[in-house]
Amino acid sequence: MDPLIVFCNFPDAASASAAAEVVVTAQLAACVNILPESTSIYRWEGQVVLEREVPVLIKTTSDRYTALEARLRELHPAQVPEIIAVPVWSGLPAYLQWLAGSTRTGEKPSGEGDTSSHPPAYSSSSG
Repeated sequence: MDPLIVFCNFPDAASASAAAEVVVTAQLAACVNILPESTSIYRWEGQVVLEREVPVLIKTTSDRYTALEARLRELHPAQVPEIIAVPVWSGLPAYLQWLAGSTRTGEKPSGEGDTSSHPPAYSSSSG
């Protein structure tokens, strides 16, 4: 169960937020960061395209990746959405333990409900 960061871009903040809530609720991801809108320039069907997109960083594990990818494909409006996973080689052990626990179905993540031990220490004020 190796940690991963999955990169994905959505056409707007509303679709990014909706997808984030779905994958976290389903325990396919421990956390999703929705970044500010950015400009993407890419080649599609022989044309150079310039679009505004909302990038998201999804924290998950290798054993949840296949289900996460399938769910993102269902939720994403693009024909070929950007879904790229990269391994996390190292990290704060307590955070990585929380990430793994938060993506195990049927289990309460360690530290959940106790904001003093929840890895994102600011979570009680940021929701």
